[in-house]
Amino acid sequence: MTFSHTQIAQYLRCPRSYRYRYLDGWREKENRASLLFGRCFEKALAAFFSHEDSAAALFKEWGVYRDTPLEYKSGDDWERLARQGVQLLERLAQDDRIRIRQPLRNMQVKLSRILPNGNDFVAYIDAVGSIDGKRCLLEWKTTTARYPDEPAGLLALDPQLICYSWVSGIAEATVVAFVRKRIPEIQYLKTTISDEQRREYGHLVEAAIGQIEAGQFPAHSGIRFPQNVCVNCSQLGLCLGSQQLIDAKLIRRPGASDLDWLDHLDD
Repeated sequence: MTFSHTQIAQYLRCPRSYRYRYLDGWREKENRASLLFGRCFEKALAAFFSHEDSAAALFKEWGVYRDTPLEYKSGDDWERLARQGVQLLERLAQDDRIRIRQPLRNMQVKLSRILPNGNDFVAYIDAVGSIDGKRCLLEWKTTTARYPDEPAGLLALDPQLICYSWVSGIAEATVVAFVRKRIPEIQYLKTTISDEQRREYGHLVEAAIGQIEAGQFPAHSGIRFPQNVCVNCSQLGLCLGSQQLIDAKLIRRPGASDLDWLDHLDD
């Protein structure tokens, strides 16, 4: 079987939600503008580091959704996101802090690791390059709010970065946060993942997979106001038996009961 960080993270958050998605085939409808724009912006970044016209690449990718009815956050629309994306690309060029050699090879890097129980673990890393001359893993994020940079060392607790460090063996990691706001900003957030953290993550993966293979999918309610994890979960309708919520948020892949779900990775 093949696993990824997204699968392990979803199982740890709520085993029942994992079953709904990866066994029963329920997936969130892709109509959130922020999600789709983030994917388009990643294509523009690939063009940027390949010394191509990144703004043109962004308009080409994002232009596909110009007349598509999407869910926009308050104050956002197609034009605003496009404008902010171009401004962020210009800012990236002005900062000139990141280097990626052989971008076709070192962007969207697929790494795999064979686990002790014979399963495979696969990760897709945004890029391996350098920032300010130091080699590191690079993770792109598009967001409307700045990432917290205090207290010191906070980023080292990010499970996704720990996972990528564990798979790659690279200790240094940087989150490059493209902040979409009135005056666009780019944050370069650096951290170092320790050997102990990598070992602990490996044990966590093995434990989670053991529970998955044993068919343990208990519900893990996230309702505790004001932190409403369940309210923000696209699969809430399945837990509540609400057909209206299911129709609004989810689609089900054909043949979801077959084992082809194991081949679908989403990092």
